[in-house]
Amino acid sequence: MQAKHFIIMILVSLAAAKSSAQDAPQNRKPYAAGRFYTDKPAELKAQVQLFLSKAIERKPGKSPLAIVVPHAGYVFSGEVAASGYNQIDPNQKFERIFILGSSHTTVFNGASVYCSGNFETPLGTVPVDLELAKKLVAENKILKDYPDAHQNEHSIEVQLPFLQVHMKTDIKIVPVIIGSQDVETSRKLAAILKPYLNEKNLFVISSDFSHYPEYENAKKADRATAEAIQTNQASNLLAALDNNEKKDIPQLATSLCGWTSVLTLLYMTETMPELSVKLLQYKNSGDSSYGGKDRVVGYYAISFDQEKSNQFSLSSEDKKYLLKLARQTVEQYVRKGTTPEVDPTKLSVALNTSCGAFVTLNKNHVLRGCIGRFEPNMPLWTVVELMAVASATQDYRFPKVEPKELSQISIEISVLTPLKRIKSADEFVLGKQGIYMKKGNQTGTFLPQVATSTGWTKEEFLGHCAEEKAGIGWNGWKSAELYTYEALVFGE
Repeated sequence: MQAKHFIIMILVSLAAAKSSAQDAPQNRKPYAAGRFYTDKPAELKAQVQLFLSKAIERKPGKSPLAIVVPHAGYVFSGEVAASGYNQIDPNQKFERIFILGSSHTTVFNGASVYCSGNFETPLGTVPVDLELAKKLVAENKILKDYPDAHQNEHSIEVQLPFLQVHMKTDIKIVPVIIGSQDVETSRKLAAILKPYLNEKNLFVISSDFSHYPEYENAKKADRATAEAIQTNQASNLLAALDNNEKKDIPQLATSLCGWTSVLTLLYMTETMPELSVKLLQYKNSGDSSYGGKDRVVGYYAISFDQEKSNQFSLSSEDKKYLLKLARQTVEQYVRKGTTPEVDPTKLSVALNTSCGAFVTLNKNHVLRGCIGRFEPNMPLWTVVELMAVASATQDYRFPKVEPKELSQISIEISVLTPLKRIKSADEFVLGKQGIYMKKGNQTGTFLPQVATSTGWTKEEFLGHCAEEKAGIGWNGWKSAELYTYEALVFGE
C-alpha cells in the first residue's frame, strides 16, 4: 500500500512539474538581430541614437496617439522610423504600447497576440502586458494565442530597439500580428482595440510602402498611398491601393505590405475628426547608399496627433504658397495641360492638413470661375491645385480660360477649416461658422455665409440643413453628430 501511495505521489509531482514548465514564460527570442539590425548591443544603441539625432525633431505638444513607421533593415529605413519615434515624448509614461504588424511569413485567420512571455532584443527584455494579452484572446474569437506567428516575424521586433533607446520610462507592449489578408478582420480588430486608443496608450503601426518598383514610380505610388492615409478614411486607403494596382506599375508587388495593420488603425481613427494626420518623412531604399534605384521599397513616417489647438490657422507664408501654387497651376494647365510637381514632405503641417477649399478666378474684378470642394478628405495643397484647374476649365457658367487672359486674372482662395466636433448646438456660432451634421450614413452641411444671406435664426439654420441637406427631418439635428468649421479667405 505504501509503495502504491509513493508511486501516486511521484506521478502527481511529475504532473505538477510539467504544468509548471508549461506555465513558465517562454520569451520570444530575437530573430531579426543580425539580419535587419546589428546584434551587437553597444553598436545597436549607438546606431539608433544616431538615427534619432538625424531624424525630424519633435515639436512641442502631446505625444501622438499613433505612429506609422517602417520595418526594413535599419540601413534603409532607420532614419525614417526614427522620425516617427521622435514625435513621442520620451518621458511620457504609457500604460502599454500596442504594436501591430501584418504577417510576412504565416497565413492564418484573425490575429495573434503574443501571450507566452516577453520579447528579447540585444538591448534587453521588453515586457509584454501578459494579463491584457490573455484577456484579449479569451474574449475575442478572431484573436489567437499563436506564438508561431511571431517567431520568424520581423515587423514587431525591429520597432523595439527604438522604444528601448528613445523612451526614458518603463514600457510594456501588446504585440499583435495580423494573419488574415481581408478587410473584415481589420474592421473587427479595430472595434476590439478602439477602447484603448487614448492618451494612456500608444499605437505603433509597422509597415513599409511600395515593393519593388523603380525609384520614380515608387515615389508616385507611395505619395498616393500616404495621402490617402492622411485623409483618415479607411475607404480612401482601399481606393488608393486599388488605383495603384490598376495602373500596372512595373514590378509593383504591393503598395503597402502592412495594409491590414494601417487599415485597422484607420477604422479606429476615422471617427475622430479632431486628429491631425501628418506625413513626417519619406524615403525609399534607393536613397540609401546600400540600395539601387531599379528596384526599391518605400518608407513613410506618419503621426496621428491630437490637435494642440481648436483653431486652425494659416501663416502668411502658407497663404503666399497656396496663391503661388494656384497661379502656377492655372497658368501651367492652361498652356501645357500639366500641373506643378509638389513634395508634400517639405510643406507645413497646415498645408498637409485635410481641408475643403474654393478657388475663385476674377477677370478685371468680375467673376471668371469658381469651384470648390467641401469634403476634408485630402491635403489642402492638393485641393487648391485641383480646384484651380477646375475653376479655369470646368465651371459650366464660363468658357475655359485662354492663355491670353492669364495676365488679367486674379485669384482668391477660401479655405474651410477642419471639422470640430461640438457636444451641443449652443457651441455653434451662427454666421461665423458652417455646420456639418451626420446621422448614420446621412450627412449635410451649410457654409457660414448661408446664415447671413437668408437671415435665418440658429434653429432655422439647423432645421433647414437637417431637412434639406442631410435628409433627416427638421429636428434631426438634435440627435445627429454636429461639427463646425470656418472659412479663411485671402487673395492676390
